Amino acid sequence: MNNKLVAVAVMLSLSCVACNESRSQNSDIASQSSSVAHLTQNQLNEFADSLVVTYKTVTNYPEQCTTSGVDGRCFAAQITLTPKAELPTRDWAIYYSQMRPVKQVSSDQFNIKHIKGDLHQITPTDKFGGFNKGQSQTIDFLGELWQLSETDAMPNYYMVVPGLNPAVIKSTMLATDADTGMETRPYAASYTNAETQYKRSDTDRLEWAKPEVLFRENEGVANDPSLAINTIIPTPKIQVLDTHLAATSLKSGYRLSLGDVAQRTVDAALNRLQRLGVNENPDGVLLELKPLGKSLAAGGYQLTILPNQITIYAADDAGYSYGIASLASLIDVKELAVDAMRIEDEPRYAFRGMHVDVARNFHSKQFMLDLIDQMAAYKLNKLHLHMADDEGWRLEIDGLPELTDIGSKRCHDLTEETCLLPQLGSGPSADAKVNGYYTKADYIEILRYASARQVQVIPSMDMPGHSRAAIKSMEARFRKLTAVGDSAAANEYRLIDPQDKTQYASIQYYDDNTLNVCMESTFHFVDKVVDEIAKLHQQAGQPLTIYHIGADETAGAWVDSPVCQAFLESNDKGVASEKDYGAYFIERVSNLLAQKGIKPAGWSDGMSHTRADRMPKVSQSNIWDVVSHDGFKRAHDQANLGWDTVLSNPEVLYFDFPYEADPKEHGYYWASRNSSERKLYSFMPDNLPANAEQWTDIEGRPFEADDTLKLDETGKRISGPLAKDLKFSGIQGQIWSETIRSDDVAEYMIFPRLLVLAERAWHQADWEVPYQYQGAIYNQNSGHFTEEMRAKQQAQWTQFANTLGHKELIKLDRADIAYRVPTVGAMIKDDLLFTNTIYPGLAVEYRVNDGPWQRYFEAVRVLGKVEVRAIAADGQRKGRVLSVN
Repeated sequence: MNNKLVAVAVMLSLSCVACNESRSQNSDIASQSSSVAHLTQNQLNEFADSLVVTYKTVTNYPEQCTTSGVDGRCFAAQITLTPKAELPTRDWAIYYSQMRPVKQVSSDQFNIKHIKGDLHQITPTDKFGGFNKGQSQTIDFLGELWQLSETDAMPNYYMVVPGLNPAVIKSTMLATDADTGMETRPYAASYTNAETQYKRSDTDRLEWAKPEVLFRENEGVANDPSLAINTIIPTPKIQVLDTHLAATSLKSGYRLSLGDVAQRTVDAALNRLQRLGVNENPDGVLLELKPLGKSLAAGGYQLTILPNQITIYAADDAGYSYGIASLASLIDVKELAVDAMRIEDEPRYAFRGMHVDVARNFHSKQFMLDLIDQMAAYKLNKLHLHMADDEGWRLEIDGLPELTDIGSKRCHDLTEETCLLPQLGSGPSADAKVNGYYTKADYIEILRYASARQVQVIPSMDMPGHSRAAIKSMEARFRKLTAVGDSAAANEYRLIDPQDKTQYASIQYYDDNTLNVCMESTFHFVDKVVDEIAKLHQQAGQPLTIYHIGADETAGAWVDSPVCQAFLESNDKGVASEKDYGAYFIERVSNLLAQKGIKPAGWSDGMSHTRADRMPKVSQSNIWDVVSHDGFKRAHDQANLGWDTVLSNPEVLYFDFPYEADPKEHGYYWASRNSSERKLYSFMPDNLPANAEQWTDIEGRPFEADDTLKLDETGKRISGPLAKDLKFSGIQGQIWSETIRSDDVAEYMIFPRLLVLAERAWHQADWEVPYQYQGAIYNQNSGHFTEEMRAKQQAQWTQFANTLGHKELIKLDRADIAYRVPTVGAMIKDDLLFTNTIYPGLAVEYRVNDGPWQRYFEAVRVLGKVEVRAIAADGQRKGRVLSVN
C-alpha cells in the first residue's frame, strides 16, 4: 500500500465542475469600491500559496465559560494569518472546517460565520485595511465545548473571490512524516500546557501519556521471546503440546491433500502461508484436510501437528480456513517450524465483526480487500460497511445515478447542484481523495473477496438521520425531472417535505439531514436501495441476509411538516403523536426487510425507541452506549427482548479514538482519550458492568456500575440484569472516518487493535468475572475482579504482548499493513535512560541533543535533551518521537 498521503494540490484551475455555479453564491463576500483593483486568478493563487495560517487551541478554561458540566462549556482558540504578499482588497472569503462551532469572535477585523455542519467562513469587516506583507493578524474566538487534540484542526482552508476559482491555502495542507508515514498538520500549534489545554474540566484527572507515564504503564511486562513460542492469536480453546515428538520444519513447504474440500475454500488461507515463506511443494510436509467426526460450533476445527504431517479437521469452510490461520499464527517467520501439538478450537461468539465508515471520508477498494484478508487471518467474520451518511454516499445504485453523481463528492458549490458542501477539511475540489464511491463491479468484487475468506458483508446506509447526502442527491434528481415536466418521477423518491419548517440541529450541526418519515416516497426510496443492494449480493454469490438501517442520532424534522401533520391526523399505522415518528420509521423499515428475508439491524439508541411487539422477532442491535455512563443497561434491556445484541462499546471498540492520552495522537475522543490495546485486552464483554472494577471514565476517574434491578413507582422494571442465561451475540470494532482521510491512517488506527479485538471475540479468558444474573454493584473496591484474576490477566497480557512484538507484527509488515508503531515509555534516573514498549521485542532508538539516532539495548548514561522512538518489526517505519525531558 502506498504510504504517501496525497495532499490536495493547489491548481490554477480547479477541476471542481461546480466552481462556475458557485461564483454566483459569493454575494456575502464584501464587495469593494471601484478604486480597489480586482484580483486575477494568478494573484489569488500566489497569495494562497504564500499565506501562512496557524491554528492554536489557547485554553479550555476561558473566563467567559463554566469549567464543569456540558452546558455553557467552551474553549478559546485563535487563527493567525501571516501574509507573505500584499492584498489590499476585502473582496475575499476563507472557508474552512471547524469541528466545534464558533460561538463568539473577538476581532474588529474579521467575522467567522457557521455555514453548515463544520463548514465556516472567514470574511473581513469594514474595518479591515488589507493584508500587509509580513504582518500577522490573529482572530481570537470561542467555540463550543472543548478541544483536546491537534487533529481537531482540520486541513485545506481555501480562499474564494467572486469570479475566480477557489484556491487552497498551501500552508493548511497536510504533510507526511518521512519516518512514520503518517499525516502531520504543520498549521496546528502543538499543545504545551497539560492543565489549560489538555484538561476538559476542573474534574479531569486523565494524565497526558508522556514517556514517564507510558513507562509506568508498561512496567511488569517482561521482554521474553520464549513467551511467543507456540502462541496463537486468537488463543485457542484447547492446546496440548507433545514435547516428546520432534518439531516439523516448513522450510521445504507443504503438499496439500484436500479430500472432499474445495480448493477455493482454502486458497486465501494458503496464500497467507505463502506470504510467510511457506509454499506448496510436492516434497513438503503433508497438510491434510479431513471432515470432523464430532460437532463443534460453526468455524470450529481440530489441528494436529505430528512430525512431517499436519491434519486439520473441520465441518465447514470456515473451520478449514481457521485451522490454516492457526498454523500461520504458530509460525515464526525466521524459523518456519512448528512443534508437535493438538488443538481443539471453536469461537466464543458467532458474530465477530469490524465496522468501517467510508461515508465521511472514502477509503479505497484495495484498502477494503486488505482489511478483509487480515480479518480472515484472525478469524473475524463480519464486515459492517457504512456507506452512506451526511457527508457522502459511496455505493452506485442502479436507477439512482444522482446518489453518486452528487452525493459521492464534496466541493465548493454552495448551491449543491453538482456536489455536497465541503466538510471535514475536504477542500474545494471534487478530485480530493476523500471523495469517491464503489461501482457496482467494485462492490461485487469486495463481496466475492469476502466470501472466499468466510467474511459476511453487512451494508449500511444510515437513515432516517445522517441522511444529508441522500437528501441532497434526491433533491437534485427532483429538480432535473421537474425541469422536463415529469412530476411523478420527480416525486417518486423525494425525501423531504419542502414546506417543513421544523427547526432542529443534529449532533454534527446539520439542520437538514433527516428523511421525512411521513412521506411514502421515503419508503419507496428505502425499498429501491435495499432491492438494488440485494441484487449485487445475489450476483456476488453472497445473499443479503442482514441490512443495517443505522437509526441513530435522529434529530427529527417532522413537527412542523404539513405532510406529517396530515399523516398524524389520518394514519392507521399506530402513530399517535409526533413522539412516535422515529419508532414508526424503524419499525416499518425493519418489517419491510423481514418480509424480504433480511434481518434488520440498527444502533442501540434508535432501536430503543421502537416498540418490541411491532419489531421482527429476529432483529439486531449494536450497543454503542458508554459503559461508564450506564451503557450496560441498554445492552441488557435489548438482549432481554430476545434481539441479537452486538457489543460496540466506544471506550474500547471505537478504533478511531486515540491509542494514548496525548494531543498528538490521531482520532476523535468523545468517549475515550486512551483506547490502548491493553485496555481492549482487559475487556470483559460478557459482564459489562464488571469493567468498572478496572476502568476509569473519559476524565480518568473511577466510576460505579449498578446492575441491580430498578423499578418505578408502579413496580415496572426500569433497568436491571440480563435474563437468566442470556448472552450477547458478539462484539464489533468500529472505525469512523471523520478524522481519517487516507488508507494508511485508517490502517494505523485499526492495527494492531484488530488483533486484540479478535482475541476477545474468539477466546473467553479465565480471568473474566462471571456475570451475576441476580445483579451486583461494581466499582474499583467491590472485589469481584480478584487479585488472582488480576494476576492471570497480567501474565496472559505479557504473553500476548510478546507474541505481538516478537512474532505477529512482522506478519503485518509482510502484508504491507501500516500498523501503529507505538510510542516509547522512558524515564531517566541518576542520568541513566530506561525504556520499554507496549509490545516487548520492538527495537527502540534514542538520541541526545539532536545527535544521531542510536539503538537502545540497556540502561545508558545520557546528558542533555533526550528523545526516543520505536521501530517497526521489519526495521523500516518509525514510531512517533517523544521527548523524555
